[in-house]
This record gives sequence, C-alpha cells and structure tokens, in this order.
Amino acid sequence: MAFAYKRIIVKIGSNVLTQGNGLPDEARMQHLVDQIAALKKEGKEVILVSSGAVAAGRSLLGTPEKTDAVSSRQLLASVGQVKLINTYAQLFGQHHLTCAQVLVTKEDFRDRGHYLNMKNCFQVLLQNSVIPVVNENDVVSVTELMFTDNDELAGLIASMLNADALLILSNVNGIYNGDPKDPSSQVIQEINASSASFVPFVTAQRSQFGRGGMLTKCSMARKVAQLGIPVHIANGKTEHVLRLLLNGELEHSRFSPDKSRSGKKKWVAHSGTFAKGVVQVNEGAKTALSSTAKAVSLLPVGVVQIQGTFQKGDIVKLVDEQHHELGYGIAEYGSEKALERLGQQKQKPLVHYDYLFLSPSPAGV
Repeated sequence: MAFAYKRIIVKIGSNVLTQGNGLPDEARMQHLVDQIAALKKEGKEVILVSSGAVAAGRSLLGTPEKTDAVSSRQLLASVGQVKLINTYAQLFGQHHLTCAQVLVTKEDFRDRGHYLNMKNCFQVLLQNSVIPVVNENDVVSVTELMFTDNDELAGLIASMLNADALLILSNVNGIYNGDPKDPSSQVIQEINASSASFVPFVTAQRSQFGRGGMLTKCSMARKVAQLGIPVHIANGKTEHVLRLLLNGELEHSRFSPDKSRSGKKKWVAHSGTFAKGVVQVNEGAKTALSSTAKAVSLLPVGVVQIQGTFQKGDIVKLVDEQHHELGYGIAEYGSEKALERLGQQKQKPLVHYDYLFLSPSPAGV
C-alpha cells in the first residue's frame, strides 16, 4: 500500500549517518538528501530531524583528551554542528534547495507561548519552501534538560506541526517479534498504537553512537500514533529507503494512528517534564478517565490528593492510588482551589477532557 503523505517528518539517527569508525558517512547523507529533494519536487513538505553533530565534530577534532563526557559532547557538538549544517546546505544546494538550521532544547517547549513561537518558525520556513534541519542544541542541553534522544524531539515536532507521518530511519528494519539477530525473527509490519503486545520483544539496549534505543523509539512512536499521526520505523541504510517506504515496497514497522487530537492535547502529551503539580485520583476516576465509551473530564470528586503548587493553565501530572502515571492535563484552576474542592461533588472539572492526555499503558512503555 502506497502512502500519500503531504507533510513528513524524517528523523535520521546517528547510526545511519555514522561510519563504523565514528566519522560521518557523507555518501549516506548525499543519498538521503537526494531522496528528500525528490520528495520536495513532488510537492511534499519535509522537515528533517538529523543527528550527527558529534560525529561531525569528531572528524574535525578527533576524541578530546582530558575532557569529561559532558564537556566533550559540548565541544564536539558545537564544532560539529557547523560542519553538519554546512554539509546539508551544500548537498541541498545541488538541488537548488535551501535548508535552515533549527537548534532546540526542551526548555523551548516549556509553556504554550514558547511552543507556539516555535510552531510559527517552522510554518514560516515551510511557507517559503525551506527545509528545516532540526537537532537538539547539545551545547546547552545537558542532563535533565536533554531530550531522551532525537526520536523524542522528532515526535514532538510531528505533533506540533500536525504532520501526516513521522519516518524514523534507524539501523534496523523495524520492530521484530524476537531477537533481531535470530534468523527466525520477523519484522512486525503493523502495530496498533493502543496495543503493547510487542513490548516483550523490544530490547532496552542503546545503539552504538546514539543516546536512545528501540525501547525509547517504541514509547515515542505509540504516543505520536495515539495522537493521530502514523509512525514508520525503517532501516535508513537501505538504498532508496524513502521512495520504497512511501510506495509501500519496503519491509518495516508502522504504528497505525488513532483519531487525530486537538493542538492543545498534542502539546500536553509532550509537556510532562514541566508538570507543576501531581493530582492523585481514586479508582472510580481512573476507570472513568480510561473509558473509551465517552469523553470524561477529571472532577474534584475523584481526586484524593494534591501535591505541589500550580496555577490555572499549568500542566499537572495525574497518578492513580498506587502512584502509577495516568497522564497529563492543563489545570482549570490553581492548587489552592483544588484543595478546597477535594472530593466534592457538583464542582467544575479540575482538568477538562479537551486538555487531558492519557499516557500509553502499561506505564513507562
């Protein structure tokens, strides 16, 4: 089955862009740029989320001596990002296309205002036929400020821009129903976003050059698919991977989407890091919120405890009585009012359904 997507996020992982010796694979970059240029000429919008800055820096400086891991990453990324974007500019220039560098951190998405500013930046670039090349700003992103990896960043951008699809190019053919090294294992070609049946097969092992692994890819892919955007995971080292994938001629894994969600709900889904408080709900509220029969808001009668201080419009985290994560939402009023109304009936919802995102279950997957 061919896929007629118009706006596509293409995420290219470190292992696709890096040779075995840790240096950039410029021939692979050239091949992928050629494919993206072909998609542009078909009238598609492409946003490229690209790793590879550290590898590019390593090609210029080697491995720094007497430098701790964080400082080394900052050094290589800051030097390498210049080379990476210049290489992309040169390669896209061969097709008479212009690209733009967009470096972001988690802090850029910390509130609705920053989020909308970032969204506007992308929209202006796309309106002017510019290809955004996005990467995490590793120069300032350290420890808790970092994305899990560029998969998380790509998922956030796909949600923000209401993309038609997110294509994740890794160094494996997709999600397998067993150990990928076992010849009897097969690629799971279609995965329901609401299902966790594939989880036992996914390893937590990280890739050689990237920060993330298949487990983080799957977690992000399920979240994005639950927001209504299909996610494809394919081998980026396959020749003509984008053309084959979009023509339905490539064996890979596709997370099939649920119905599309509102823009605010998509923002909430990726804003857990910035939650100002925790709202603990009872079993009745948990059951009602999880019901697929009808949309349900969180009422004070179902709340058993409030932790932290928050104002109207802040992100809050919802947990059950065992403190398992249920999801995130935008508070309709502050923690002081919420405490006054704790357990009371006939009160205004603390979190309205339109501004509530329930996490994929089981928690943490």
